[in-house]
Amino acid sequence: MTNGDELLSGRYRLGGIIGVGGMSDVYEASDTLLGREVAVKMMRADLARDENFLERFRREAKNAALLNHSSIVAVYDTGETEGPMGTVPFIVMELVQGETLRDIVRREGPLDPRRASSILADVCGALDFSHRQGIIHRDVKPANIMLTNTGAVKVMDFGIARALGDSTTMTQTAAVLGTAQYLSPEQARGKTADARSDIYSVGCVFFETLTGKPPFTGETPLSVAYQHVQDDPPLPSSLLEGLSDEEGTALDAVLLTAMAKDPSERYDTAADLAEELHRIQRGEVPLAAVHHLDDDDDEPAPTTEFAPQRRAGAGAAAGAAAAGGGELS
Repeated sequence: MTNGDELLSGRYRLGGIIGVGGMSDVYEASDTLLGREVAVKMMRADLARDENFLERFRREAKNAALLNHSSIVAVYDTGETEGPMGTVPFIVMELVQGETLRDIVRREGPLDPRRASSILADVCGALDFSHRQGIIHRDVKPANIMLTNTGAVKVMDFGIARALGDSTTMTQTAAVLGTAQYLSPEQARGKTADARSDIYSVGCVFFETLTGKPPFTGETPLSVAYQHVQDDPPLPSSLLEGLSDEEGTALDAVLLTAMAKDPSERYDTAADLAEELHRIQRGEVPLAAVHHLDDDDDEPAPTTEFAPQRRAGAGAAAGAAAAGGGELS
């Protein structure tokens, strides 16, 4: 970190901390060259001495810089600065005015199905773009999804993202990185994650936005990870009141498909899941639910009329995410 009025990289004037994570802090900052407000993510100096953490942080900068999408927090610049403890890398990124999905659900409680579907469909759009660039996120969770003050969805924190086919050897701890409540079964086993691992995590987030709590909870990350491997998630229809049979079937089918233990039984792509969520948003029956319905094949597909959406809270703090970790949230 710079001292006093010294500019980071001769350009960025740091302000206050707006986010703290397991491996980095995020500062609000001013870009004195372009005259705009930005967020600067700086790796913790003590961790920068660890080659594994340093490689992880540098990989985030490299991966995120490849992802130019309206629903992904933009990376503007990267660099390194010298501090008392040695070299400290940093990432300069878009400053997002809004709040995380985690904070919204904590404040408002469960979201109605159409609003939840709309938010997660946008998340899937961002992930589909990322996957098509060969980058998987590996840590999709409510704290890494922001809603801006204008209602736009922003996916952030590609801190443990990895390029598909990347043969870089990481530690066993890194192999299972990701927050426990949203970890896919294959990640929990320390197996290779792919795009379908992100789809599973989206299913977990969808469950939480609908019910107000993650599908699996426990006293330790290990106990939660075990449930992802062994247990089926509760059905939303068993937890939500006021749903018709068709509504419950639609939500259950999409959730169970996204969260299938076997990756081959999940949606093939994030775009496929996005379209299913759009069907729920439009009041249509998702394809995953069709085989559960007893309606005559010659009749038009029924609709599922959900309750009107609740309005989002007005006041929202400025924020940008710091790196996540494996802790329970």
